[in-house]
Amino acid sequence: SDKIGDLINGVVFKSEDDQVLVRLNDRTEAILPREERIVGESYALGSRMKFFLVEVRQTTRGPKIIVSRSHPGLLRKLLELEIPEVREGTIEIREIVRESGVRAKVAVSTLDPNVDPVGACIGNAGARIKSISKELGGERIDVVVWSSDPLIFIRNALSPARVLKVEPVLEQERAVQVFVRPDHLSLAIGKAGQNVRLAARLTKWKIDIKVLEPEKLPTLQDLFDELINTEEVES
Repeated sequence: SDKIGDLINGVVFKSEDDQVLVRLNDRTEAILPREERIVGESYALGSRMKFFLVEVRQTTRGPKIIVSRSHPGLLRKLLELEIPEVREGTIEIREIVRESGVRAKVAVSTLDPNVDPVGACIGNAGARIKSISKELGGERIDVVVWSSDPLIFIRNALSPARVLKVEPVLEQERAVQVFVRPDHLSLAIGKAGQNVRLAARLTKWKIDIKVLEPEKLPTLQDLFDELINTEEVES
């Protein structure tokens, strides 16, 4: 029978404002509470979709099965289903955060130097990630490389924005300033702040995005001068 943490197929058989009821494969009934729904997703009668089994609540009227469409576990299970390297353990999913139905970020790693963990998850011409995205109502899924070095991980997490530098804020716990070029600012912040918000949740660091004006970028001459000065100091 179905266990907590399982991916299950279900059919919506009752859909009213406050209640969406789902019939699972073994004829059991489950509840999809409002907080477990994807915002804006329609649950028309007869809709077939995949759900994540969140919990079984014991009530006086017997067990109540609670399922979810917004839980990060649903995305994890879909990745396992779609991507053999994840299923077999070659690629490890380190962290998943979702703003369900809109955007998600997945941090992955591998111990196999011959495997590109991001490329494998995205698939040829994006085929693998697109099919997962479709299953989640078009949720956009960013796959990034996990790193044990928080500064590198933060840089990766802000993808697709290109980051120039990451500096820890000394007087604050787990906080950084991230510098980007002016033309990457809106990408780094994301629509309504979504990119930076998800990156902060993914890395568990507070991220403040700053613009580094082109004239403040070090030129080759600056770097060369700095090198000469450093050598003079050392000699």
